[in-house]
Amino acid sequence: MLSPIAWSTPPKKYGPWESIVSLLTEGLIKRGIDVTLFATADSHTAAKLHAVCPRPYEEDKDIITKVYECLHISELFERANEFDIIHNHFDYLPLTYSALVDTPVVTTIHGISSRKILPVYKKYNNRTFYVSISDACRCNELDYIATVRHGIKIESFHFNDKPQDYLLFLSRLHKDKGTREAIEVAKKTGRKLRIAGFIADQAYFEKEVKPHIDNEQIIYEGHVDPERKKELLSNAYALLHMINYDEPFGLGVIEAMASGTPVIAMNRGSMPELISNGETGFLVNSVDEAAEAVQKVASISRKKCRENVEKRFSVDRMVDDYIKVYETILEKCKRESERPWGYYEVLLQKPGCKVKTITILPQGEISLQRHAHRNEHWYIVSGEGLVTKSGSEIRVLAGDSVDFPVNEIHRIKNIDNENLVFIEIARGDYLGEDDIERLEDKYGRVEQICI
Repeated sequence: MLSPIAWSTPPKKYGPWESIVSLLTEGLIKRGIDVTLFATADSHTAAKLHAVCPRPYEEDKDIITKVYECLHISELFERANEFDIIHNHFDYLPLTYSALVDTPVVTTIHGISSRKILPVYKKYNNRTFYVSISDACRCNELDYIATVRHGIKIESFHFNDKPQDYLLFLSRLHKDKGTREAIEVAKKTGRKLRIAGFIADQAYFEKEVKPHIDNEQIIYEGHVDPERKKELLSNAYALLHMINYDEPFGLGVIEAMASGTPVIAMNRGSMPELISNGETGFLVNSVDEAAEAVQKVASISRKKCRENVEKRFSVDRMVDDYIKVYETILEKCKRESERPWGYYEVLLQKPGCKVKTITILPQGEISLQRHAHRNEHWYIVSGEGLVTKSGSEIRVLAGDSVDFPVNEIHRIKNIDNENLVFIEIARGDYLGEDDIERLEDKYGRVEQICI
């Protein structure tokens, strides 16, 4: 499990990605799954913790971010053969290591910060696996194995059916998160607004937020710890989530509803997937609509808010969904030395090159197939075979050789009464056994797998 190192896992205060990694890791451990967590050294987990970065770089500015990111990621990939699956929560950078290992890599895309990072995701599309955290945040240029929405530890949030009268803004203070718009809603409705979160953009804070803080109507609580956050959430009349971008998820939204607090959110990104309009909150399109929604909050059942989260956003449900993803990946990337037609042995494997000896039993044949990422050279050691190469058939004996470029359709059949043995040399940017598209197969295995 590869966690980011901006914050510890779990985070002391802010750190949504690290928070999800922690919940997932501990949930998997409870299911009896062996997990090694790669995170900062001050992280806490029941898993095996492996760390090279002593502290989060957002908390220790003496830590050179890129140096420790490189050390952190390489530490995992140098041990890749110890694991069945690598689950990457570190954004796009670890993908650049993925073709160097055989262990399947699944990446939870917590958000695409800019189209400028898409070339990396596109390069490794269909060579690795991507999970989206909402349907709304999917990029139509990428393929996904599943959508797994976040879960939270619901029992740790205090349900409150008798809130106070303040509105709450709980997020990083940044234009994207709509802090200024939340202040406008509070002023239009005459209600108190409590603001909690770390200052992600100092210039924005100084210009758009700080001038309005009077500690009477507009109050800045600072960067609060988890217990203070839960207290603010459970006592709030409503959470204002006035985002100015298409947010991929929004943990604060489901945390608020788990506390019984309705959410008033801009109708963007994943918000319609989280909020049932008129039942657990309101989806709005402007500050004026948000102000009108504040007047209707009393119509929302706080109990229904909690029940909605219990049903849809529990940690158990998230863990179940990820286990299904892991099982699907392992099935797709099954590596078996024994096959219906015979068996093989890997003689040499290095980045970009794999050498195998392949034995085809009498009357056995491999499927009619092609490879998207590698070319192959076959050298016949013993026996007699019939090779299909782009529609033509070639009889081969000991000492013969055949070459197949990327995407060329091919097959070999043993037409002798003895084993057919040949050496296969494969070269390419991905050499996993799952790089096979079967077009015909006498053993009933025609399907496209992990290309």
